[in-house]
Amino acid sequence: MSSKRVLSGMRPTGPLHLGHLHGVLSNWLKLQEEYQCFYFVADWHALTTEYENPRRIPEFSRELLLEWLAVGLDPSRSTLFIQSAIKEHAELYLLFAMFTPVSWLERNPTYKDMIKELKQKDLATYGFLGYPVLQAADILIYKAHKVPVGVDQLPHLELTREIARRFNYLYQTEVFPLPEPLLSEVPKVPGIDGRKMSKSYGNAIFLSDDEKAVRQKISTMVTDVNRPRKSDPGDPENRCVAFQLMKLYLTPEEQQEVIAGCKDARLGCVECKRKLADRVVEALRPLWERRRELEEKPSLFEEIMASGNEKACQVARETLEAAKVALFGTRWF
Repeated sequence: MSSKRVLSGMRPTGPLHLGHLHGVLSNWLKLQEEYQCFYFVADWHALTTEYENPRRIPEFSRELLLEWLAVGLDPSRSTLFIQSAIKEHAELYLLFAMFTPVSWLERNPTYKDMIKELKQKDLATYGFLGYPVLQAADILIYKAHKVPVGVDQLPHLELTREIARRFNYLYQTEVFPLPEPLLSEVPKVPGIDGRKMSKSYGNAIFLSDDEKAVRQKISTMVTDVNRPRKSDPGDPENRCVAFQLMKLYLTPEEQQEVIAGCKDARLGCVECKRKLADRVVEALRPLWERRRELEEKPSLFEEIMASGNEKACQVARETLEAAKVALFGTRWF
């Protein structure tokens, strides 16, 4: 295993769905085999948009950790922790805020996009404007070498690198390495209505859904709208939403059989979706079983959470102390 560290996190804003599984968690599972991984529940970040209704954040945080463990994240290989349990994040965030130009934050493209997207929320707050600084503290306090990101998140990571450069330059130090992006292809996971799978769209298949719910949701997935009858030939590659999800669960040979059967009008949509539901249920069943085991052993879950928090705290404490020595020239509180 590499000595290099990877850091990533998720905001606890509700249950995880297949989009999270294929877009993020499957990548995290691979990374924990190769790097020293730190994965955290970003509950302070959740407050930037959920500050008016924060009471469910603790519940969602526990759910998030349960689902990570159920998916297969291994606490003996990855450090799993809660952001707000590590107070050093907040202190480093405060120190970074003292020298980060406001103009850096205002030019952040995600800041502008999210204000437009979440018009129903009042995001004209200091916390929302400054969340990239907290994000920088999250990454740099663990001296992460790699951060898994999508292309749209590169500006965030570049801002973290700018903050690290500015700190190192101002205080003539090399406390903070410059984290590099780990770009990964994120498969498009469609919701049952054809749009991107999302909690807010109400089109998601959740990891916590039971078998009945999964099958029911898949049975309502949009197929080829130009194929109202089984006897009509279809075009699954270009017009069928369900087929886009099949690409993640069927072998290439099975996909070709579906394409041929649909185009020849031998295979009906109901039969196709039933097969897809079988495969999704088959893939989710081990997750459901592991989650049940964890729920039946609450003391084990608490132990895993406490252990992860302690490991993260040890690393964060050392980094913060080094940063304060660089800043003040001495050990200072």
